Amino acid sequence: MNDEKKLAELTTEQTEFKREIGVFGGVSIIGGIMIGSGIFYLGSYVLQRTGMNSGLALICWIVAGVISLFAGLCYAELGCAMPKAGGRLVYLNEAYHPVFGFMAGFTDWLVGGPGSIAAVSIAMMTVLKPFVGLSDTGVKIAAIILIVGATLYNLIGVKVASVIQDISLVAKLVPILIILVAALVAGKASPDLSLGSASTYAAENHTSIIGMMAIAIVAALWAYEGWSNLNTVTEEIKNPKRNLPLAIIIGIGGVTVLYTLFNFAIMKVLPHETIVNMINNEDLYLGTAVAKQVLGSAGAVVVSVGMILAMFGSMNGMILAQPRMYYAMAEEGHFFKSFAKLHPRYRIPTVPIIVQGVLSCVLVLLRNLDQLTNLVVLSVMLFNVLVIIAVPILRRKYPDIERPYKVWLYPVSVVVVAAIFVGLFIQGAIEDPVNGFAGFAVPAVGAVVYYIFDRKIKKEAKGNE
Repeated sequence: MNDEKKLAELTTEQTEFKREIGVFGGVSIIGGIMIGSGIFYLGSYVLQRTGMNSGLALICWIVAGVISLFAGLCYAELGCAMPKAGGRLVYLNEAYHPVFGFMAGFTDWLVGGPGSIAAVSIAMMTVLKPFVGLSDTGVKIAAIILIVGATLYNLIGVKVASVIQDISLVAKLVPILIILVAALVAGKASPDLSLGSASTYAAENHTSIIGMMAIAIVAALWAYEGWSNLNTVTEEIKNPKRNLPLAIIIGIGGVTVLYTLFNFAIMKVLPHETIVNMINNEDLYLGTAVAKQVLGSAGAVVVSVGMILAMFGSMNGMILAQPRMYYAMAEEGHFFKSFAKLHPRYRIPTVPIIVQGVLSCVLVLLRNLDQLTNLVVLSVMLFNVLVIIAVPILRRKYPDIERPYKVWLYPVSVVVVAAIFVGLFIQGAIEDPVNGFAGFAVPAVGAVVYYIFDRKIKKEAKGNE
């Protein structure tokens, strides 16, 4: 394929998919995946790692949001320049070599997508466990039933799945916003936002404020995971060169504001001593305590509903977005041909959606929630680094390509965000060496699979000569 034809295929907005997703739909996918149960408990970890300093904790939430935003803007630039289904698979192919894109897609196919779906479904059923009397086995059975049901309605087209995603985002934001507004209005505590105690804590523990912030931001960043998924459905977004970056900016920016205000609201309701005692006693669900205090007995129900809706939206968003990457792998030629076929009526990649559902159910049976979370995070983090670095590489490789949107504060933002994600991976691998090893092993297996398909393709091409 000559360079001119290749460039035309990379940049065209013509597609076999149906463009059903608008700006709000894009925001729903991002927000729906990002806003899970973490909003109710991750604030405890951030406070712990900042020496229980409220002001420093809030700064870390904001910084984590800014880091996620700039990483998302790198994806926005690449997605606008190359509006193709598959997201980072396409960018890695063009910036490095097709084997890198395949390794990313293979990792997502085997553990990233199914593992995330399995983890969220287990977490959702765990919230319901005390209300309906589920056993541990019952939790897994219910999680599998949930995955099967969500997979089935995603098979009837992106429009239905996107509408459900829109509804679930609004539905889960309602209880969260009720708690937030009630806490801000009714809260009588006056949180100390000065950083004086942080300096004292740092000196006593032989660290620094920067060091404390680093590990606290790591905790906060887990709550922002999911921002990269919108690019996988770029070919189903209306006017992607405008709506893709707009949805990313609104989605990540809005979630950053929500997380920061929610954690501030907690500090407005619960006295600092109460927060410290709860965390020291490993009672991490500060959001639940706030809901009970400002809403009475109904608070626990409101929080549970909010958590369930948050996790359902997150799961649905992943089931919707991930199979488009597997479709792109097959269309490129190095994966199962059946994955590249779209349903004749609904124009969705049917086989990848079904296989993803099966793998998700298998992982529900094999792994617990904590194992799944660590496995997913570490297995995909390195590829996010490679995509961020791909921005300058592709600017040099394709200097004349139309870029309707460009990442802000380039190149400083790209270097800083890439370095931060490398640090996250190293820290995570040290803390969890088994899943850290998997973070390297699964892509390595993917490389082997790629070259098996590549050899087959070359052999077929030679036979046709």
